[in-house]
Amino acid sequence: MRNLMKKSVIFLGVFIFLFGCVIRNNVMAYTPVDLYDHVWRLINIKFVDQTNNAQDWSKWRHKYDNHIVTNDDAYVAINTMIASLNDPYTKFLDPKEFAEETSSIKGSLKGIGIQIAVKDGKLTVIAPIEDTPAEKAGLKADDEILEIDGKSTKGITVDKAADQIRGKEGTKVNLLIKRKNSEPKLYSITRAEIEIKSISQKIPENIKMPEDISYIRLSSFISRNAATEFRSILENSAGKKGFIIDLRSNPGGLLSNAIYISDMFLDGGIIVSTVDRDGYKETQRATKGYVTDKPVVVLINKGSASASEIFSGAMKDNRRAVIIGEQSFGKGLVQEINKLPYDAGINITIQKYLTPNGTDINKKGITPDITVKLTEENVKNKDDVQLKKAIEILQKMTNGQEIATY
Repeated sequence: MRNLMKKSVIFLGVFIFLFGCVIRNNVMAYTPVDLYDHVWRLINIKFVDQTNNAQDWSKWRHKYDNHIVTNDDAYVAINTMIASLNDPYTKFLDPKEFAEETSSIKGSLKGIGIQIAVKDGKLTVIAPIEDTPAEKAGLKADDEILEIDGKSTKGITVDKAADQIRGKEGTKVNLLIKRKNSEPKLYSITRAEIEIKSISQKIPENIKMPEDISYIRLSSFISRNAATEFRSILENSAGKKGFIIDLRSNPGGLLSNAIYISDMFLDGGIIVSTVDRDGYKETQRATKGYVTDKPVVVLINKGSASASEIFSGAMKDNRRAVIIGEQSFGKGLVQEINKLPYDAGINITIQKYLTPNGTDINKKGITPDITVKLTEENVKNKDDVQLKKAIEILQKMTNGQEIATY
């Protein structure tokens, strides 16, 4: 099970500060042309789609040799080449972006605290990070960003959007937001330093949590300490009869965290499988033994992505938990980060992953066992019907009642 994590850090997620998966050092004396060629070769041997989006990849290798003079020239050429792959997750990171990515894994970042992706051709909010300017301003999962500081986002890449939204702490960014069944609304949000908090046990407002139920809100899988903190909660919950794990609007993070935390609940069995460009399938299995065998309910929504989907998929397919909420985001791809010369980097989609039952959830998501939608009216009235349903179902499970969808 540990083979996939032996090389460094595997990271899964869709963020405004996009992180990587396996970080490698490739530092040597490179000219800007060499840098471009190095990226070409990495994609040629690593990109999950061997057809490279049904094109002759060799045509790109020397396309700009006579035009690249500076690093900036190389960056433009690299981005043009990568765009031809039509993969939103394979992306070049200039030195500034790569530095921000590295700092985010360490636990902090600057911006407004929002995860974004291009979904169906539209720049879309995956989820705001908990207790950040974006969340406090009222941004929600599935919001469409129409404009950034008055500029249209039509045709924009995630990288370009991220660059426009980033800025100095204390400055403002204006986002024109279109929410389903609502008129566009302008949000003016002040940038700040974002502390990435992974785990909280704070009970949401207006919810009466039974004393024998442990509520764990996991807002991301980013922090290197997330699995350790999670295990500590389980080990200190001896008096609890069951667990509610809230993954709503959790955009993902370190694959190792998803695997380790899944392993805490499973007594053997498959956690996740990955398939590379050659069709080679590698299966990650849980070890024998577990931290707890008590009943579990997992909450997901359309902002639950990537590592969240690995965990919820493992729990669902192994019949270890009841999944409640809404269809998840649907990111079933794995990226590797390669560090490049000049302190730049590149994310390359190297694998797709499958749930234990062999399901490819990319662009589909995890289907809940029990679907409960949270309406605008629910949010306005602070009526968390999803969490209330989770409590109801978990109490039935702890009382020995069989759940029909289980």
